[in-house]
Amino acid sequence: MKLIVICGATATGKSDLAVAVAKGINAQVINADSMQLYKGMDIGTAKLTITERNGVEHHLIDVLDIKDDANVAWYQNLARSKIDDVMAAGQSVVVVGGTGLYIKSILDDLNFPDTNPDVRQKITDEAENLGNEIMHQKLAKLDPAAALAIPKENLRRIIRALEVIELTGKPFTANLPREESSRYPNAQQFGLALDRDNLDNKIDERVESMWAKGFAREVSLLMTQGLEQATTAKKALGYSQLMDYLNGECSEDFAKEETKRTTKAYARRQQTWFARDSRINWLEQASTSARLEKLLASIN
Repeated sequence: MKLIVICGATATGKSDLAVAVAKGINAQVINADSMQLYKGMDIGTAKLTITERNGVEHHLIDVLDIKDDANVAWYQNLARSKIDDVMAAGQSVVVVGGTGLYIKSILDDLNFPDTNPDVRQKITDEAENLGNEIMHQKLAKLDPAAALAIPKENLRRIIRALEVIELTGKPFTANLPREESSRYPNAQQFGLALDRDNLDNKIDERVESMWAKGFAREVSLLMTQGLEQATTAKKALGYSQLMDYLNGECSEDFAKEETKRTTKAYARRQQTWFARDSRINWLEQASTSARLEKLLASIN
C-alpha cells in the first residue's frame, strides 16, 4: 500500500490532483486542511462537493461542529488511525492539505510538553493586554519558523507556541522531530508550486468565485450557529473578514479585498514552511493532467 502526501499553498490545485491520484492508485483521501474539518465551512475553505470527489472516499471532512476546538495531538491520533485502517483494508492513502503542522504530525512524532496552566494563563493575560500583532511579533523574535507557520490571527496557537518555548527553553519548532524519525518512512510527499504572480491571480479568482457562490450567506448562517463565539473556526481566512462586514464594521468590498490580501500572505507562509522539508518532491506549475502524469511516474 502507498501513502502519498500532496501539499502546498492554498489555491494551487491540491484537492483536484488528490482525487485524480486516488482514482489512479485505488486510494482514499485524508484531509489535512484544518478548516475543512468543520461542518458548514464549505465555500470559504474550497471544500470539494460530493460530485467533485468523483466517487473517491474522503475522510476527516465535516467531523467538527463550528464551536469545537481542534489541536495537533487530536488530529494526529485521528489521522493516523484512519490511515492505518484504510491501508489494513488493502487500499492506498492520499493525504492532501495545506496545514503544514498537521501533515508533519502524521508523518513525524511531535514532542510537545503538556500544558502548564500557570504559564498558559500568564501568556493569555499578556495577550489580552497586548493583542495579536504584538504577540505574533514576540513569537517571530523567539522562533521565526513558528511565526511563519502560525497566522497572526490565530492567537490560540500563538499562545501555545509561546508556552512551549517557555516550558522547554527551546524554539517551538525545535520540538518538531527531524526527518529521519518519520512514522511512515515510505511515504512520498509532493508539493504544488506556482510562481508568485500566478498564485496571486489564482487566489483573486478563488475569492471572487467564493463570493459568487454565496460565501456571505454561508458565513451569515454560521453566525447563527455560534461562529463568533468559536475559538478556532472564526479565525479562518475570509470568515473573520465577512463577519466584520455583516456586523457593519466594514464594507463588503473591503472584506473581499482584505480576504484576498490575507490569503496571499498566508500562502507565502505556507510556501516557506513546506520549502523547509527536503522530503517534498516539487511539481512545478502545470495542468492537473501533467502533474498527475509526473506524480504517478515518480511513485514507488
